[in-house]
Amino acid sequence: MHPNRTMSIALASGKGGVGKTNIALNLALALGDLGHRVLLLDADLGLANVDVLLGIAPQYTIHDILHGTPAQDVLIALDPHVDLLPSASGVADLGDLDEDAQTTLMGHLEGIFHGYDFLLLDLGAGISPTVVALAAMPQERAVVITPEPTSLTDGYAFIKVLLLQRGIKNFHVIVNMVEQENEGHVAFERLSLACERFLNLGIRLMGIIPRDPKIADAVREQTPFLRLTPEGPAAQAIRLMARDLAQRRERLAGLIARSPILKPLVNHSGE
Repeated sequence: MHPNRTMSIALASGKGGVGKTNIALNLALALGDLGHRVLLLDADLGLANVDVLLGIAPQYTIHDILHGTPAQDVLIALDPHVDLLPSASGVADLGDLDEDAQTTLMGHLEGIFHGYDFLLLDLGAGISPTVVALAAMPQERAVVITPEPTSLTDGYAFIKVLLLQRGIKNFHVIVNMVEQENEGHVAFERLSLACERFLNLGIRLMGIIPRDPKIADAVREQTPFLRLTPEGPAAQAIRLMARDLAQRRERLAGLIARSPILKPLVNHSGE
């Protein structure tokens, strides 16, 4: 059996409105532009958003996989190198899957994950049991924050819950919507110092994305900003992150040899 070559990353946030889904979509496309095969999984179960950003209406969703539809039939090609596994909106039972159901779902999907260089999971916001369990499955996590104090507090809460309940210790941070690059570094340092002081945990800065007024235009036009304004500051920041991720995947080739998705781990808090 050939070793796994898929690097899996969950994009998460402690609160909504920080641009996480937009980052996940455009990062997937940027990795695809580098020639990597990428699967973007809309893991905001029950409140899908990726399809809305793209202006598409999927015929099938993850919900159909749970009811017997082959995963290959659900895939949507966004680009020659990028596929989307869409989720569903307004399906209450999807947003509250227990861990057995999550394991069943990932079992249905695991066979297709290995065909990709990268697996990106766009998680729902917050620290619900479903989000926490899904965040623990990939090899790595990127927590999206903005410089706002509430975002920093909620980002810290997300990291704390994953550490205490799931024993997760590797976190990246993306600071979005910054007016100046220094503002992004200050926000990261505040979060990093809190994690070191109260959790004895080191976190890594994955990237800083400047506020870009053209992103609002891209959302209205339901076109990824990487395509609408490819030379804009946000697009340039996303491309830099994609290049860094591609290099990290090569450096960590030996460490990603296991499956890109783990079964749900034991809840360390006992809750």
